[in-house]
Amino acid sequence: MKNILFVCTGNSARSIIAESIVNYEYSNKFKAFSAGSNPSGKINEDVKNFLEKNKNYDLSNYSSKNFEEFINNEIKMDHVFTVCNNANNEVCPIWPQKEQITHWDIEDPVSKLQNANNEEKQIIIRSTFNIISSKIKDWVNEK
Repeated sequence: MKNILFVCTGNSARSIIAESIVNYEYSNKFKAFSAGSNPSGKINEDVKNFLEKNKNYDLSNYSSKNFEEFINNEIKMDHVFTVCNNANNEVCPIWPQKEQITHWDIEDPVSKLQNANNEEKQIIIRSTFNIISSKIKDWVNEK
């Protein structure tokens, strides 16, 4: 079983989505975790509702936390994915073992969700979910 850490800025949407996909779709090979370089302290409610209602994922043990908690942790990470968006000048965290890092440039859906109606929110989150799911599937198929 390999451990994977997904890191974004706020640890409220993208990294949570990635963590949940791996833990529910690929749990036979991987255990996923997530964290943020500047964690919001809570999972985005729209993202949480989407994952729980549309995907039947249980997020009761998920939380928004700082990635530094994993640097000297007893849990050894086999691979780290940063899911920050360079186009929006997000600062991706530095991981001590650079050879373990893969960067996926994924736009943060949270800012778009703030002014969206319920239908638009579903479209925004589903799009982000599908992008992340596709990247994970491609990566898993390469392993």
